[in-house]
Amino acid sequence: MSFLRLVLVSSFVTFSVACSGSNSSAPSPSPAPNPGGPSSSVSIPSGAQALGNRAYAPDDVTVTVGATVTWTNSDTVPHTSTADAGAWNSGTVAPGGQFSRVFETAGTFAYHCTIHPGMVGTVVVR
Repeated sequence: MSFLRLVLVSSFVTFSVACSGSNSSAPSPSPAPNPGGPSSSVSIPSGAQALGNRAYAPDDVTVTVGATVTWTNSDTVPHTSTADAGAWNSGTVAPGGQFSRVFETAGTFAYHCTIHPGMVGTVVVR
């Protein structure tokens, strides 16, 4: 009986040490980075292709460096958010879809929808 008790105690100690998580050789994961700054939303309303420079609501957005701008397509057809100077291209944003971009440098960024070129807007980053 004492042999069985020794085996059980030994097994318990081995299991406890193995599961304690005190393995100092394994690095702990880094915490996920915090978003860089505030966010701003731009809606693409229903019928946007016929709204021209009012197709993005708001059509002019001013944010601070590090802010995220998210475009949400509330229309029934696909659209894009594409910088005129090539700084970004959302690709096709399906109805109900979203596209987000972090603005890491100051400047004025004109953009448009490549599917409906009359849809235009501007992001000003300060």
